[in-house]
Amino acid sequence: MQKIASFTVNHDKINEGIYISRIDGDIITYDMRTRKPNMGDYMDNLTMHSVEHMFATYVRNSDKSDNIIYFGPMGCQTGFYLLVRDMKPDDVLALVKSVLEKIINHKGEIFGNKREECGNYRNLNLEAAQIECQRYLNVLNSAEVTFKYE
Repeated sequence: MQKIASFTVNHDKINEGIYISRIDGDIITYDMRTRKPNMGDYMDNLTMHSVEHMFATYVRNSDKSDNIIYFGPMGCQTGFYLLVRDMKPDDVLALVKSVLEKIINHKGEIFGNKREECGNYRNLNLEAAQIECQRYLNVLNSAEVTFKYE
């Protein structure tokens, strides 16, 4: 059986950051790696779920909403995938940073926190999302982004 693209990257060499994972026609998959893989430091489900609700809502309500295909967590608990159409990498980075800042500064309830809106609505926490987003924004602001795996 043929390996999927993400299994061909040596995860022991992936650092926190943002990478182009694959290109399928006009759709680009970004690997938003918030944690270094295989190091024992993983996001708990509450954090992943909370970031997913906040990031997906903000990015799908941005001025680039028509370019957003998907946002969701990686099963390995070390990051998220963002799929976009017709966007340059630097524009994606600016959008990601903008959304992270909105989450960090968000006041009020977490998006989609009602029973009828979510299948696990009690497993959400705004503070957990804000802490994770601040952590990731610090990573993105601390190094040059090449979008390429090392």
